[in-house]
Amino acid sequence: MKKVKRLGVPFSLTAMLTLLAGCVRVKNGKPYGMIYDYLAKPMQSFMEFIAQHTGGSYGWAIVVIVIIVRLILLPLMMSQMKKSTLMQERMAMVQPQLRALQERQKKAKTPEEQAALGQEMMAFYKDNNISMTGGIGCLPLLIQLPVFTALYNAIRYSPELSSATFMGIPLGKPSFLLAALSFVAYLIQAWLSTLGVSKEQKKQMQAMLFVSPVMIGAICLSSSAGLGVYFFIGGLFAILQTVLVNAYRPRLRKQIKQEMANKPVKAPKPIQATEAPAAAIKQLKKPTPATGKKKPRNAGKQRNAGKQHRK
Repeated sequence: MKKVKRLGVPFSLTAMLTLLAGCVRVKNGKPYGMIYDYLAKPMQSFMEFIAQHTGGSYGWAIVVIVIIVRLILLPLMMSQMKKSTLMQERMAMVQPQLRALQERQKKAKTPEEQAALGQEMMAFYKDNNISMTGGIGCLPLLIQLPVFTALYNAIRYSPELSSATFMGIPLGKPSFLLAALSFVAYLIQAWLSTLGVSKEQKKQMQAMLFVSPVMIGAICLSSSAGLGVYFFIGGLFAILQTVLVNAYRPRLRKQIKQEMANKPVKAPKPIQATEAPAAAIKQLKKPTPATGKKKPRNAGKQRNAGKQHRK
């Protein structure tokens, strides 16, 4: 379940890279296309407007854009992080039953038994109100895709933005420093998300701990430093959100315990493995009484011979 949730982020980041790479066309040195006209150009104008009120710094304009986007997404991201934390606490409460199911799955010998145990585990999740995806999705990242695309192309195709600097870092060129800072920021956020969870859940989460930070670091290395500023400031926001959720975790844990007291954990319902499909296939292979009899080799010859005698 944790792997499904964690792998959603790399897939979304890959989609973002594809979107950033080839959506703007250039003819005679001038960019054009829907992405440029409706995303990049408005972003250029917006950044120039903010820069006029921040001492002419396009770097601080990017920081302001990050703050605006993160504040808009804050309720959604906090809600999803809360749902994820609730799922983690529910999973911790049902670990004995899950371990028993997993042990039975390891001992299953036939495909029928494995399929039956898989259905049993899915029914167990459903009966105890546990989400297979961990209660969190990629919606906040997908909402930010237009902002990433607009920012990337605005910096790439605007001479003023591509030649601007922020803290001595050229915004139009990749920055190893910002890539490293973004990697560290999201690694800290991922590590903070493992605090307060059970040991078994922590092992599952640690297996995917480096996936998102590495992907974000790779994007920053292959993109302009302006996008690196966006990711780094966004990583600081993510750290703050995770700290707030961790502070709220004891209250969530009490809520889950109260729910479990009112509605105890439902034990897995055994599902019998069936071999009906295999038996049906064997039955189909058996010859029926009507078609199972072998015809004599000379049956046709005898009938023809009789016709000749009658003539």
